[in-house]
Amino acid sequence: MTQHVLLEYDRQVATLVALGYPELMGLSATEFVTHAKPLRDVLGATSVARADEAGVDQVPFVLVVSRTAVPYALAMQRTALDGRAGFADFETDDLEAFVPIPSVGIPDGPTYLLLDVDTGSEYLGVRPDDALPALMAQQRSPLTVDEGIALLTHRPDMLRRNKCFQLLASRCGDRRVPGLWISQRRPKLGWCWAGNLHTWLGAASCDRRLGAG
Repeated sequence: MTQHVLLEYDRQVATLVALGYPELMGLSATEFVTHAKPLRDVLGATSVARADEAGVDQVPFVLVVSRTAVPYALAMQRTALDGRAGFADFETDDLEAFVPIPSVGIPDGPTYLLLDVDTGSEYLGVRPDDALPALMAQQRSPLTVDEGIALLTHRPDMLRRNKCFQLLASRCGDRRVPGLWISQRRPKLGWCWAGNLHTWLGAASCDRRLGAG
């Protein structure tokens, strides 16, 4: 079990290296791998489900590069579906105004782990205003924009037509809620109103977050 999990972690690290994340962070590939080693040790000591034990909405864990290390727009440009690059439908300054809501605790440091990630198909057709308290009642934490991008980066297969997802943990002080969906066969980071429902948008969440400290 542990070996299976660590192999998947190594695959996610290699994905980020191949996409140029070390350079974006001012690191060499070797430095990035060294930086990621403590999180690998944390993961190896943590109980994590095998990927093939999860349902179609679930991913056991995801390695996140924080918005503090790589801006949303640059990270989104490195996502893809079937070779088609993702994009953000925001002005840059507008997008960077989205920050984690106070009830979500983000680990310190440029990278961290999400455990038991769910794209939230049970919330298809549910308003974000209603989905957020429902997630909290289940002791689940909604995902932020950078966490959603991380999920898409490592598992593009989780962004599916008519089963896309919103990122309820990032807000900018108004009623907009960011989300990830497919537009022109490309991954799109856009937004919808908190009071509107969409039959093709769920609410992504995780069980918890782990840092290296």
